[in-house]
This record gives sequence, structure tokens and C-alpha cells, in this order.
Amino acid sequence: MSYHRDGKMRVDGNLSGTTSFNPNSSGLWDNQPEFAEPSLPVEGEAAHYDHYADDDHWEQPGNLFRLMTPAQQQVLFENTARAMGDAQQHIKERHIANCLRADPAYGAGVARALGLKVEDIVPRQPPAALK
Repeated sequence: MSYHRDGKMRVDGNLSGTTSFNPNSSGLWDNQPEFAEPSLPVEGEAAHYDHYADDDHWEQPGNLFRLMTPAQQQVLFENTARAMGDAQQHIKERHIANCLRADPAYGAGVARALGLKVEDIVPRQPPAALK
């Protein structure tokens, strides 16, 4: 439950179990350009920084993964599989696809720990290693 939906620290069950983060598989809470603040003249036009424009969300986790020893990587795979528990299949596949983008061995290890075949995972945007 987000503490920030409709006010800080709201704990009265507001919107119940509705997904409160973005991006999400449900397509909820997407940006709504019609409600964006107007741009302000600075030196030309300025608007909000589009943090989605930089799609490199994979380099840092990949670098961290490659710093781990094989034993640490195995612990990561096992912890991830336990944490995902009864998550829906498409969520597991989406997470594996994200891990593949960080490092192919990372995605393969998570898939193996979840009892899935990495070959069956179709990333939304395939990593360079799978193209």
C-alpha cells in the first residue's frame, strides 16, 4: 500500500489492493500528459525531465551481478525465486526478461531457480545478447 496515494501516510485502505506503482502490468497510473504542468520559459522552453527517455536501467544491476562470486550469484537466484513465491507466471517472465537485459547469466540463473526455461522467455525489448 502506498503511503502517498491521496496524502501522506494514509492507512485507511484507500483503493485497497489496487496497484500503486508505475510501470506495472495492469497499465495503471500511467503518465497523463493532459495534466502536465505547462512548460516555463528559461532559455527556450523547459518541461519536466523525462526519466523514461533514458532506457538504460540495466547497466548498473548487470555490473553489480558481475562483481558477485558464483556463490553469491547462486544465493541471489535462490532468494529471488523464494521472494517471487506465488507471483503470476507473466510477472516471473517479466522479471527474468529484466534480468536478461542486465546480464544473460543473471536471467538464466533466475529462470533456473524458478524452474523455467530461459528459452521460453520473450523479453519485451530483447537485450543485445539475445538479438
